[in-house]
Amino acid sequence: MIFIFNIMLMLVISSQSIETPTYRLIKTYNRFEIRDYGTVITAYTTINDEYRVATYTGFRRIANYIFGGNDKEMKIAMTAPVITEIPSDQTKPHKVHFVMPSKHKLESLPSPNLRSVNVEEESLGVMAVIKFGGWATERKANRYIDILLNELKEKNIEVAGDVCVAQYNGPTTIPPFRKNEILIPIAYK
Repeated sequence: MIFIFNIMLMLVISSQSIETPTYRLIKTYNRFEIRDYGTVITAYTTINDEYRVATYTGFRRIANYIFGGNDKEMKIAMTAPVITEIPSDQTKPHKVHFVMPSKHKLESLPSPNLRSVNVEEESLGVMAVIKFGGWATERKANRYIDILLNELKEKNIEVAGDVCVAQYNGPTTIPPFRKNEILIPIAYK
């Protein structure tokens, strides 16, 4: 029993050492937060498929890039979360992002070997964020998307972009220790 507890503790501690994007906390509500993210550099890809397949395929493409699949064969540190942007127009592709480590500048990052992967600087802006645990399945993500959209509607906060699902843990992290978030861009003054 102690052995299992130690393994679970190591998994939690190891997941906490991965860099995550910085943000300024604007306001905390009962069920969600409003955060202002700065400008970040992301590697991203787009996939015309359903959420689960898009997330898996996007992760593999971008992992290829950061593990050396680039013109410099440079390895880039893994960050969290993996972000899947869900288009409001279902005819458009999902967009999967990795935020690059903050030590990098756009000019210093290598070009991806895969033409389907792009690297760019983008402003994430102000986001409404709700947290949830377990696996970020489409069904579970949709449940939290609905909760957050209802909260925003109740507070007369305007949605300003597509919904994102942020997954912070690798596939070996067991459900009780998984951290996920729904991020929705908002018009906030």
